[in-house]
Amino acid sequence: MKKLLINSFAVIYVLSATATMAQQPMMDGMKNMPMDKTTTGLTVHETKGKVTKIDADAGRVTLAHEPVKSLKWPAMTMGFKVKDKMLLEKLTVGKTVGFEFTQSDEGYVITGVK
Repeated sequence: MKKLLINSFAVIYVLSATATMAQQPMMDGMKNMPMDKTTTGLTVHETKGKVTKIDADAGRVTLAHEPVKSLKWPAMTMGFKVKDKMLLEKLTVGKTVGFEFTQSDEGYVITGVK
């Protein structure tokens, strides 16, 4: 019985190690792939907007943006949280930028600025 148990554990160990080693090359090949709605599970929306207000402490920006086709939104002015406060460095009041955003528990969050 002891020998059967030891052999079973050995087989499980070998199979799990093999599966882990097989995944590594696949993961390495994905490092530089862009993340989109199919890989992150989130829908990414894109539009352009003019920066009207920046609140760096809160990590928020207000934009007067063009229509958002993916959400069937008309043009409007609204506030967005930024995913990373470093994005605020690309923004100044009065500047028109292209931007990407997603919906999260915190509302609409800008994930990229062009």
